[in-house]
Amino acid sequence: MQVQDNSILFEKLRQKHPEFVYENYFINYKGNDLYVEYLFTMAGNIEFRPTFYIPAVKYFRPEDIPEPTLRNLIFHIGMVELISYWKTACPPNVVIKPHKLNESQIEWWKNMYYKGMGEFFFMNNIKVDYEDFLNISNHKNGNDKLSLSDMSLSDGIIIPVGGGKDSVVTLELLKNQGVYTLPMVVNHRHATRQTIECAGYDLSNVIEVKRKLDEKMLELNSKGYLNGHTPFSALLAFISLLTAIGAKTKNIALSNESSANESTIPGTEINHQYSKSYAFEKDFKDYVANYICHEIDYFSFLRPLNELQIAGLFAGYEEYHKVFKSCNAGSKSDIWCCRCPKCLFVFIIISPFLDPERMIDVFGENLFGNNELKKYFDELTGISEFKPFECVGTVDEVNIALCMTIKKYYYDTEKPALLKYYMETSKYKDYCDYEHNLLNTFSVNHFVPESFLRILEREVRGEL
Repeated sequence: MQVQDNSILFEKLRQKHPEFVYENYFINYKGNDLYVEYLFTMAGNIEFRPTFYIPAVKYFRPEDIPEPTLRNLIFHIGMVELISYWKTACPPNVVIKPHKLNESQIEWWKNMYYKGMGEFFFMNNIKVDYEDFLNISNHKNGNDKLSLSDMSLSDGIIIPVGGGKDSVVTLELLKNQGVYTLPMVVNHRHATRQTIECAGYDLSNVIEVKRKLDEKMLELNSKGYLNGHTPFSALLAFISLLTAIGAKTKNIALSNESSANESTIPGTEINHQYSKSYAFEKDFKDYVANYICHEIDYFSFLRPLNELQIAGLFAGYEEYHKVFKSCNAGSKSDIWCCRCPKCLFVFIIISPFLDPERMIDVFGENLFGNNELKKYFDELTGISEFKPFECVGTVDEVNIALCMTIKKYYYDTEKPALLKYYMETSKYKDYCDYEHNLLNTFSVNHFVPESFLRILEREVRGEL
């Protein structure tokens, strides 16, 4: 974990750029396709103009969304989008021009920015106080606040798909439940496209959001401005509202699991997966019901499950084994890089359910045999103080998966380097005879509707 001390730079940039303004958003159509551009400015005559567009498909017609509702949705996506540009200099004042937020909304956004940027602050060694790190205000000439949508929505399901094992499980369990399901992706990559095709969907009816960052942000990064993690899943949440309402469907089924609730830095609220957590989901649902559309039901379908249960279900979907990808480093070339903590975690969590030969077939090598991954191995198992800043499972899940794998496949055979090393650690001694019920337990902290919960319970009890 490479922490950079940018605390002095942080203060200098805030003095140089004391204000960040959400100036406006622009909605246009090319045919039936929806095009959106944002305008953000930062003191020092810096402009950012990020964009996204959504091609119209059979089940998604943005022109049918009433204008007040559409503007509300687009405005709120901008409230998340701006944080990618704000972070370059972290101006102490953010001014909102397009619409007015009330005090409760301002507090909601301040809380989301603060918790969503926890990793960014930690990795840059920036110490911030909640009260002082940011002031959000309405511009004196801002438009009135937006109104709550009263659209009537159907029982269909929007399923955001990332191309990893979690969204595969959600797609498989929900695709034949008697209501139409629509996969949604942000910036297609090969793995998402193959996953959706493998699930039997016609790509011409998939809702694709094509997001483009403003290169000015990259230019500032090259000049030494601040950079780091932002809560992308929060952006995905607000984008999913637009796609759901454009498709006239009320259900948005995410694939975030209970493991996402564990802090990355023990004893703190710093969590790489904050915007995938139960806490964010609760806050988001409340905000949407109060300020955007009370009919939307946003929930994580897999929240009752842990990573080990999800891996067990995924292992049964053999047709996806050579298709899915979760490696961020290898996403552009559609590979498992086999050198990062995310690759190692996925390898570990699936290994109790697939034999070593199959694992090598999927990943291209046995990651347990690579001593160069020892640093990440220690972070994942809790031998090191901190977990990796990646979307990975809990320390308990990783250790239990390793013990299950050793007992099932390696107990009486020559062990690869990392497993041999692991069996000499106190972690193995703590967990090798540990009585756990991770494969048949359900977290009670979830918002899964009863009808969807029954699907999940039936599948888990039948398969594990």
